[in-house]
Amino acid sequence: MDIISIFLIAVGLAMDAFSVSITRGMLLKCNLKYSFTIALFFGGFQALMPIIGWFSGEQLAVIVSVWAPWIAFLLLLLIGGKMIYEGIFQDEDEELCRIFSIKDILILSVATSIDAFAVGVTFAFLNTNILLPVVVIGLVTFGLSFLGVYIGKRVGHLFEGKIEIIGGLILIGIGFKILLEHLF
Repeated sequence: MDIISIFLIAVGLAMDAFSVSITRGMLLKCNLKYSFTIALFFGGFQALMPIIGWFSGEQLAVIVSVWAPWIAFLLLLLIGGKMIYEGIFQDEDEELCRIFSIKDILILSVATSIDAFAVGVTFAFLNTNILLPVVVIGLVTFGLSFLGVYIGKRVGHLFEGKIEIIGGLILIGIGFKILLEHLF
């Protein structure tokens, strides 16, 4: 597989992580070290999932391909619902850094990288060496996620008090998009 195809696959896989990174960046009121953490988790999971898919083979791929959209939808629905709840009931003076727990970032990382598993299975069927695609996928996702947090941080102030509700709605929307693409 040529590098351009691998790069385009990487960009396609990174779009959900990029979107989620923007919403997280819009909520960011702490320093930008969190953009590195988010990008590292998203890029790491996008790189790890194709490896797991590549090694797992056809049997596990069938099971995961059926349930992956539902899992991603439920995870994004839960995180988005939590954000909406906190946006409605949060004390105005409360610091928003708490939303960046490792648990939340881990759940979002898994939810946005499940489709990369299927790509890994595809690479195995095509007898593609997994090393170059994994490096490219991880780096592209890292870069786009880092950029997404930065963009979100820059435009987040435009929405002020309702940003957490908007971010939650966006995450739920991404979850519905993943589910609808699977169903239709």
